[in-house]
Amino acid sequence: MTSNLPADLAKIRDEIREIALGYGLDFFEVIYEMLDFDQMNQVAAYGGFPTRYPHWSFGMEYQRLKKSYAYGLHRIYEMVINNDPCYAYLLVSNEPVDQKLVMAHVYGHSDFFKNNLWFAHTNRKMMDEMANHGTRIRRYMDKYGADDVEDFIDVCLSIENLIDPHLPGIRRRPRPEPEDEDDKAAFTEQRPGELPAKEYMDPFINPSAVLTEEAKRVREEQESRKQRFPEEPERDVMLFLLEHAPLDTWQQDVLAIIREEAYYLLPQRQTKILNEGWAAYWHSTIMTQSGIMTNAEVIDYADHHAGTVAMQPGRLNPYKLGLELFRDVEERWDKGRFGREYAQCDDMQAKANWDQELGLGRQKVFEVRRIYNDVGLIDTFLTEDFARRHRLFTFGYNERHEQYEIVSREFEKIKKKLLFSLTNSGQPIIRVQNANLDNRGELLLRHQHEGIDLKTDYARDTLKHIYKLWNRPAHIDTVIDDTPRRLTFDGRDHRVRKLS
Repeated sequence: MTSNLPADLAKIRDEIREIALGYGLDFFEVIYEMLDFDQMNQVAAYGGFPTRYPHWSFGMEYQRLKKSYAYGLHRIYEMVINNDPCYAYLLVSNEPVDQKLVMAHVYGHSDFFKNNLWFAHTNRKMMDEMANHGTRIRRYMDKYGADDVEDFIDVCLSIENLIDPHLPGIRRRPRPEPEDEDDKAAFTEQRPGELPAKEYMDPFINPSAVLTEEAKRVREEQESRKQRFPEEPERDVMLFLLEHAPLDTWQQDVLAIIREEAYYLLPQRQTKILNEGWAAYWHSTIMTQSGIMTNAEVIDYADHHAGTVAMQPGRLNPYKLGLELFRDVEERWDKGRFGREYAQCDDMQAKANWDQELGLGRQKVFEVRRIYNDVGLIDTFLTEDFARRHRLFTFGYNERHEQYEIVSREFEKIKKKLLFSLTNSGQPIIRVQNANLDNRGELLLRHQHEGIDLKTDYARDTLKHIYKLWNRPAHIDTVIDDTPRRLTFDGRDHRVRKLS
């Protein structure tokens, strides 16, 4: 597999690749494809996967990108895909200095995809897998009709955020029970603090459990849990519906496809600040310290880099925040500005001049790239000194003045709000609470309210789509205007009632 680069760009690619390897980056082999602006918009509309399944939303996204480009509102300089080999798309009309910047940026992304733990579970052959998904869905369209399949895809996409973000790294369900029925029946269920024992020996091996009320309570709780469906609230709503909703075989396959792609794309939402910050860190390092630029290109590079990391009023730029955090971490670990001694120092002048010349900064940023996601990055490395130097603040809408204003510059409030916006990628946390509500087979979801109400129009549309999957009334318990309420869709009407 080779890139379709002209000879001059192929030479630049080889130079930047060697420079990146020299800095210690470890990336998938990158295949560059040159596209004109219309081709770039087409590929971008499909999320970088030109062989993806057909759907009207991709056409709508293409029209939006096309008009935005025509009006000068945006320009896509590059796209890069988490795959092995890694695919990167370059815009033909970019100037040579832009292509250099983009290539250095791409190698940073590819290194991040390969080494960050939150990407470890992702399919490294997703380009092929997406093509397989597209083929299967096209076959269903031929067999069952394009409109019916597209309508069902709409339903699946409406719940693609209702997955478990921690599922790849945590066991939610108990291990499978023994397959041998004799072995399964021979042992009683082990209770907390007890030893495993056959049923007839249990009173002798664990006599205290027979005599205590606590043991009875625990056993009754275990029995009642078995009667609930599901036994414990399910975070992965898509998986629960895939396993239990009354779907046709082709519908199960389409839902499984959407769910698989949702989990593949999940780490990109979880690491937006880190991923873009890492790529920006390396493109700025390579472009300014390796001698890859000519003197005539310096001004253009500075202008385009400044545009990449520019901060707009009321909007957080992940490139800027991630880049500055990596630089801050590198400086702190180079100078030893961490640990108990530094934290307990109350001499501001001494802290300002603190430099133990440890030189651990580069090692530390590689460690951060490997372990953290955005929530962990902000929680661990966003310091009060960083917030003060970069003049961070929270803002809100002043109804009296009818405009957005700075609300606070207090560090704790800034950090709390930023962490809150990043938790679960800013999406509401929803669980399946009961799939047999009042013994009528109705589905009850529960919203984990964290101070922000659900958007009721979104909630109603989602319930309508879940009804199409479950084929029975769907409910969600939430809090609206500080009052517990239950939203319901029964197939015809929406209802809202107050919970006692």
